[in-house]
Amino acid sequence: MRQFHARNLYVLLFVGASLALVSALVLTKGLKGSSPWPWTTSTVKTYSSTFSSPRFFNHTDAIRQKEFMVAGNVSNKKKSVWERPRDAELERVEAGLARARALIRAGTINQSSISAPLGEEYYVPQGDIYRNASAFHRSYVIMEKLFKIFIYKEGEAPLFHIGPCKSIYSIEGVFFSLMERDTHFRTLDPDQAHIYFLPFSVVMIIHHLFDPIVRDKDVMKHVVADYVKVISQKYRYWNRSLGADHFMLSCHDWGPWATWYVPRLYYNSIRALCNANTSEHFNPRKDASIPEINLITGETTGLTGGLPLSKRDILAFFAGRLHGRIRPALLHHWKEKDELVQVYETLPEGLSYPDLMKKSKYCICPSGHEVASPRIVEAIYAECVPVLISQHYVLPFSDVLDWGSFSVQVSVDEIPNLKKILLGIPQDRYIRMQERVKQVQRHFVVNNPPKRFDVFHMIIHSIWLRRLNVAV
Repeated sequence: MRQFHARNLYVLLFVGASLALVSALVLTKGLKGSSPWPWTTSTVKTYSSTFSSPRFFNHTDAIRQKEFMVAGNVSNKKKSVWERPRDAELERVEAGLARARALIRAGTINQSSISAPLGEEYYVPQGDIYRNASAFHRSYVIMEKLFKIFIYKEGEAPLFHIGPCKSIYSIEGVFFSLMERDTHFRTLDPDQAHIYFLPFSVVMIIHHLFDPIVRDKDVMKHVVADYVKVISQKYRYWNRSLGADHFMLSCHDWGPWATWYVPRLYYNSIRALCNANTSEHFNPRKDASIPEINLITGETTGLTGGLPLSKRDILAFFAGRLHGRIRPALLHHWKEKDELVQVYETLPEGLSYPDLMKKSKYCICPSGHEVASPRIVEAIYAECVPVLISQHYVLPFSDVLDWGSFSVQVSVDEIPNLKKILLGIPQDRYIRMQERVKQVQRHFVVNNPPKRFDVFHMIIHSIWLRRLNVAV
């Protein structure tokens, strides 16, 4: 018993020391008493239970943090940061970010939008799909003028700088490809950068190095840890911020796990992830949720659009394999039991998955093995109102988008009452939600070359918000 208490006391001391260090290094810039970004003035209903009691630290995490903490030497760590030699370039970068924060706060308080000409090229966010349209617009325009990203050139294909573009993990490859060719946000001068991109592809690491028989995930450890070691020894930027102004991006289920092997990457860096699961230590204050998009052909051409409301005669539709914790309940209650709520594990011959989505009023989007599902974006493409059934999932771009305005959120316990819930939604409310689905579609479409406010720019904006939330 004494040994048990001693061990737990040791863990508590390290948790306290770790929290103190992270607080000293990563300073949030939200207003006192508010969420981390000043324009998010209310909490989305989906996340209320998750945000009120986040699980960012536990016993295992405390032990892991010992890897970059030295007991009894916390003061020296802090001293080395605060008394570092003057860095004129960093001071310039931080001064620019401080001005950006002030401008965005001013726009939030005044509720005034930056004027712009009308037309597709000069789209101005408006309407109920946004949590604060004017503040989002102001933030986006400032991002376009200011934000610069440096991509480390180290690493070779196929593990670095490229990713899949024709699979369920397409967004990983799409982002890598567009970012490598970008001339607007990308800078070749690291001293001009606000943030630094670590271009390793978890999907490609798993595809080329993971043995499905041995199933040793340490292959990720060797690649990711060695890469961070290389760039931290060759450049000064990682050590300067302890990784807080760096980001990685992954749509693989194991994306979060790949960062576990480098504690500073796991705790400090921005992680743009499809698997945005707060029960697995996704931290929405520093991590960004990105959408899972299944591009079978590598393009979205022909995927968007649906039938008019008068021809949507299916109340709700789902087809998908039985896995995870939520789908068994959905299929148990609704599999091939109702003409209005059409739920299939395998589609009968002659039925088309895309056509059924375009004929449905609501598209059921339950989590599978992991919280993210490509069905959410597929529903938006088909102009079908998403019915979200998940747990601990931070929805993509939820610091900007008000998901409650264009989707229906159903708890697992409410699955038996799914038909009653959907039939209980008044027609005028459904029409408004469906119109908003059409409006929000632009933020999830993949374009090559990218267009303003499309999914590529929305991902960059999510990263921009989190960089604003850090003072180096």
